[in-house]
Amino acid sequence: QVQLVESGGGLVQAGDSLRLSCAASGLTFSSYTMGWFRQAPGKEREFVVAATWSGGITPYTDSVKGRFTISRDNTKNTVYLQMNSLKPEDTAVYYCAAATRRLTWPLLGASRGYAYWGQGTQVTVSS
Repeated sequence: QVQLVESGGGLVQAGDSLRLSCAASGLTFSSYTMGWFRQAPGKEREFVVAATWSGGITPYTDSVKGRFTISRDNTKNTVYLQMNSLKPEDTAVYYCAAATRRLTWPLLGASRGYAYWGQGTQVTVSS
């Protein structure tokens, strides 16, 4: 059974940093592309960035460029999202998701291609 478990969310002030983690089990982690999505209240789920199984990184969504950094540790079956200079508009539930190696960019930017999803972690940024 595949499980993706996010952690690291919380309530922070604008300008603060958070690091989200997503621990995966039940799959061959190194063979999957891992993506981060987010969903703000009343909005559609939005792609943030993905780290591919082959070691690449997709483009970041424009609103987080220069502030967020994705990384993965295949020895720990974990993908991370370092979020710096947080803004109130970053407030959302953040989800990690896993896609097979068959999925490539730009299709990695769409949620429908991902096979597995975590339950999400809430990030709230106050002004």
